[in-house]
Amino acid sequence: MNKYVAEFIGTFFLVLTVICAVNSDMAPAFHPIAIGTMLIGMIFAAGHISAAHFNPTVTLCLWMRGTCATKDIAGYVIAQLLASVIAAYVGGNILGKIPTEAATNMDILPAMVAETLGTFALVWVILNVATTKINAGNSFYGLAIGFTVTGCAYILGGYGSYGCFNPAVAIATLINGLNTVANIGPIIIANIIGGVLAVIAFKATYTE
Repeated sequence: MNKYVAEFIGTFFLVLTVICAVNSDMAPAFHPIAIGTMLIGMIFAAGHISAAHFNPTVTLCLWMRGTCATKDIAGYVIAQLLASVIAAYVGGNILGKIPTEAATNMDILPAMVAETLGTFALVWVILNVATTKINAGNSFYGLAIGFTVTGCAYILGGYGSYGCFNPAVAIATLINGLNTVANIGPIIIANIIGGVLAVIAFKATYTE
């Protein structure tokens, strides 16, 4: 149960940061920094408890990698999605962080390509820095993962999907009003495709 609690807490603060940052008065250039640094902190806080997935796609991919037990998948995903829903509610309904403009449908192809690439990069980095023997026990994995999300948010977040790279974040943006129902399915599909492709690439290149 402690793993699921850790996943809930980490996902909650990651999603809350997304909702509050994107809907804040701060310059958009600072949004990825807020999100990435929160993720870094939560990874270092929960990595030794739950491996700090905070993302259903990451859970799926680590299961494919063989570092997440089948019995844990449901608990992880439920904790992540529950945290996402509650964070979206707290951010929007209690803290008052709601969009100033109505969400619009994104241009499907570039948005899906951006989400696929961003999720690929995220999962590829996670697999290499947090699941390999050669990097076992390293102290930089949280920085590597957090900065990857920051970088991807800068270069891939401007295609109408808000650079989710995470189904839990996608659902939260829908609840908050940042995304439309029509956007969410393609975003989540792209997240899964990107993650699975990263696992395939990892298995093809890592030979230890």
